[in-house]
Amino acid sequence: MKFTCLGLAAMLLPVGLAAQTAPPVRTPSQPGASAVRPAAPPAEKKKVLEEIVARVNNEIITHSEYERSREAVRSEVEQDCPGCPPTQIQSMVAEREKNLLRDLVDNSLLVQRAKDLGYNVETDVIKRMDAIRLAQNPPIENLEKLCEAVEASGTSCEDWKAGIRNALLTQEVVRREVGRTVDFSKPELQKYYDEHKQEFVRPEQVYLFEIFVSTEGKPESQIPELEKKAKNLLDRVKNQGVDFEALARSQSDGSTAKNGGELGLFERGQLSKEMEEVAFKMNRGEVSDVIRTAGGFLILKCAEHYVQGQQPIEKVENEIMNKLYMQKIQPALRVYLTRLREESFVMVKPGYLDSAHVETQPIVEVQVASDKDKDKDKDKGKKDKKKKEEKKEEKKEEKKDEKKDTKSGA
Repeated sequence: MKFTCLGLAAMLLPVGLAAQTAPPVRTPSQPGASAVRPAAPPAEKKKVLEEIVARVNNEIITHSEYERSREAVRSEVEQDCPGCPPTQIQSMVAEREKNLLRDLVDNSLLVQRAKDLGYNVETDVIKRMDAIRLAQNPPIENLEKLCEAVEASGTSCEDWKAGIRNALLTQEVVRREVGRTVDFSKPELQKYYDEHKQEFVRPEQVYLFEIFVSTEGKPESQIPELEKKAKNLLDRVKNQGVDFEALARSQSDGSTAKNGGELGLFERGQLSKEMEEVAFKMNRGEVSDVIRTAGGFLILKCAEHYVQGQQPIEKVENEIMNKLYMQKIQPALRVYLTRLREESFVMVKPGYLDSAHVETQPIVEVQVASDKDKDKDKDKGKKDKKKKEEKKEEKKEEKKDEKKDTKSGA
């Protein structure tokens, strides 16, 4: 899956709860007034409370998060349907909003699952931020300046980074826990190919992967060392048998590193001159020499080289597998999320729609709470979850005892 670098506005994420405020303390208006009448005691601090829309185990979803998601949905619809009349925009927004809270709950469950499994994506967070930095026009100087730009837009950089982190954790859970369960047979691949042959009539194209060593922002004195690094990486692929995609994941500076260096499919005229001259001379499986570019040193791998015309199934088999994967992953993910919900405590405030609500769970009122109350709420969630796990274990033991009794009776 190719990662598309997003602009700052598209990546801005929910900020924390509203700040607490307090009125100024009143003081006597004249000197000595306090000797006759004591000053009024300081007014009790007032808190700006945040409405809780839902509780997911020991985490909460707030009304402000919900509203920001609504705004994001409208923005997505307007981008997907430019020039559409307001009535059509509103209809599309209303349709997508049906699953708004469901998606927020799903994301919370997946992030919690990733943390339970001990997944760590901190390296990928930095790479994703760097990709966003370079995607700006002009590119932002460094990550510190990127955070300053985020802060200037009214969002905490830490909250923004947390959003990127949670998105990557979610992707990792889906890949490891759900993606591995999706498979397809040879007859399925052949059937898709036979029914969609016209899709595979195409011009000459190459499918590329990359390992990129960046020289961006580096002093001239470091360039020879970076070139040496690129040549060493090439040697590990060509002469030491190291897997190209694995090396790209661990060593590439490019935004494609997360996906094993996958660049994607290109026709002539879509690549830079120096890349095109090399790429279209390569055959399937070939790896290029080190290519010097304006931003660094590049190594290309040609995964496929399609000749012009009807492509044989052998050439497009991986492409068909990706298409079938996308068809199967959504229902498989919904099954997985339903299981997570059944093992969790999800409570939603009346008046809000959770379209994936599991019927065995009661929907109860979630009270507007202070920070102290929210801490209690989290503790209660942990205790409730523990009780549910204990009950499941008790049922397992009862079943084991029943089996023993049956065997002894026989």
